Amino acid sequence: MTEEVITGNDYRLMIMGAYSELILSYEELNQCERTKESGTQVLRTIASTVLPLMSAKDTSIGGLSRRASTAARLGARGNSGVVVAELLRGISKGLQGKYDATSSEFGKAFQYGILHAQRVIKGGYEEPFITVAKAVAKGAYQLVRKKRPIAEILVAAITAGEIASKKFVGADIGAALMVTFLKGCLKGLDGNFVSPYSSLTLPVTTGDSVPDPKDDLVRPYCVRFRARNFKITEDELSKELTDFGDNAIVERRENGIFVHIHTDHPGTLLEWAVGLGPLREIHITNMSEPHALGINSALFNVAVIAAPKEGDEEKLQQAGVNIIVKSKKNRLISVEDLLRAAHSDLAMSYVMISTRKEDAMVFRQAKYLLEDRAELVLAETMEDAIKAAKLFDENLTAKENAAKMLAAITE
Repeated sequence: MTEEVITGNDYRLMIMGAYSELILSYEELNQCERTKESGTQVLRTIASTVLPLMSAKDTSIGGLSRRASTAARLGARGNSGVVVAELLRGISKGLQGKYDATSSEFGKAFQYGILHAQRVIKGGYEEPFITVAKAVAKGAYQLVRKKRPIAEILVAAITAGEIASKKFVGADIGAALMVTFLKGCLKGLDGNFVSPYSSLTLPVTTGDSVPDPKDDLVRPYCVRFRARNFKITEDELSKELTDFGDNAIVERRENGIFVHIHTDHPGTLLEWAVGLGPLREIHITNMSEPHALGINSALFNVAVIAAPKEGDEEKLQQAGVNIIVKSKKNRLISVEDLLRAAHSDLAMSYVMISTRKEDAMVFRQAKYLLEDRAELVLAETMEDAIKAAKLFDENLTAKENAAKMLAAITE
C-alpha cells in the first residue's frame, strides 16, 4: 500500500481548520481556566499564523510550517499561547526541508512538537496540556508506525485525548485545548470548516466579537540597511516605509541614511529600497530566533520595560519604568510587543518587569530571543512590579538591577 502524502496545502488547511474551531470555542475554553482568558490567548496566537499562511507563495510543507511557527512564536500571547507556539515550532522542525511529507513523517513531526512544547513548561496549570498531549501521541503511535492515513491518525489521537481529558474537565484549558486543536485540524483536512474570514463578520457569541487576525499580524524580520541618498528627508522616508512594516527608525548620517524596520516581507522591502540608491550594511534578522542585535546609538546603558494592564501605566512610569508596553482591551501582550520595545534602541540592555503571572512565559520567551540583552523580573502583582521598578539604578548593569529587584520582591 502506498503511503499517503501530506502537502503544504494540507498543512495550511489543518491550521485554518484549527483556527476556525478555536473561533467557535475560545470563549467556552476561557471558562476552563482561572485566568478567564487562555482561550483568547490561544486563539490570537493561532490568528498570527493566518495571514502569513494565506499570503505565502511557498507551497512546501516545510516552508509553510516554518512560516506558521515563526509567526506564532512572535504572536504568542499568555502562557497558553507560548505553549501552542512551541508545539508548532516543534512540528516545523520535524518537517524542515520537506516539500511533502508522508503520514508517518507528519505523525512523527507532531510527536516532536509535543516534546518541544514540553520544554517550555515550568510547572503549574500548563501541565495538563502536556499530560493530554502525551496521551495523544501514545494513542496515535501505532497508526503512525503502520503508516495509516493522517485522518485515521488524527481520529485515534482525538479519541485518546478525550479519554485523558476527563480528569481535567472544568479545571484547565490545557486539557481541552489539545482535543480542540486536533478536531480543527481534522475538519480542515476534510474541508469541513467555516472560513475564518466569513466567521469574522458574524457574532459567534453574544459576549464578544471575534478578534480580527489583521490585528495579530506579526513582522518577524528586523531589517537594517544604509542607503547612499542625500536628498530624501527622514520624514519623507519614514512615511514611505509605512507601506512595508512598522517600528521604523530613520537616521541621517554622513555617509547616507540609515533604516531600521520590522517587516513581514524583507524581499519586497529591499526590492523597493534599491531605488533609494546604493545599499550597504544590509542585515536581516529573524526575530523568532535567538539573536544579538548591534546597537548604533542607544541613549542609555540600561532601561526598564514593563507591560501593565490598562490603567496601570502611569503608576509604573512614576516608579521609574522607561518603556511601557501598553495593554488595551482585547490586546493581550505578545512576545513581539516586548521585542519591539527592546529593538527601539533606547538602551544597550533592559530589565523587563512583568506584572502578572499569566504573562510569565511570554517574558521568558522574549528573554530567550534577546539573549544577554535582557534580564527578567517576573513579578506576579502590580505592587511587586512597582516595588521592583523603584529600585532601578542606572549605574548598575541589567543583571545587577534584576538581582536586586528579585531579592526585594521574594524576601
